[in-house]
Amino acid sequence: MKTEAEAPGTTHYCVFATAIGPCGIAWNARGLTRLQLPETDEAVTAKRLAARSGARRSDDPPPLIARVVDDIRRYALGTNVDFSSVVLDLTEIDDACRNVYHAARALGWGETATYGEIARRVGMADPRDVGQALSRNPIPIIIPCHRVVASGGKLGGFSAYGGTLTKERLLALEGVGADAPRLPGL
Repeated sequence: MKTEAEAPGTTHYCVFATAIGPCGIAWNARGLTRLQLPETDEAVTAKRLAARSGARRSDDPPPLIARVVDDIRRYALGTNVDFSSVVLDLTEIDDACRNVYHAARALGWGETATYGEIARRVGMADPRDVGQALSRNPIPIIIPCHRVVASGGKLGGFSAYGGTLTKERLLALEGVGADAPRLPGL
């Protein structure tokens, strides 16, 4: 992902159209650093991504990033996409959040777990700590924080533009309704 003239920490971003609206991703030589879900329009999505990532715009992403863009587009159409092989750069993320993100990433297409279940998996005493970590998730969809729900069949929060409506739409893409049962073992 690195070009010869760039420092390893140089971050780039691109914005691209999807079936759910304009999304954007940022990356550096170590991996994907941020994914921006759609805002009101492409300009707002790009502005938010640039501000949060400190990246430079690139309209010609390298092949690995272009494949991730294609996969996100397919996901937005409701196709089951496995993002587990996407390399992430979480070097700026604390260990507790990284553990939560790793546990969320283990949830497959259409699977959900509660904040409490994730808390138990990562050794946190308070499920609200999981919610706080997920509210700072820099790479939604790839780190599928939308798959973590509240107990009692409730959605729980979602910090992306559109809030819980966006979370509900992402789950619906995966065939999970608000009243759908969780998969066995979760």
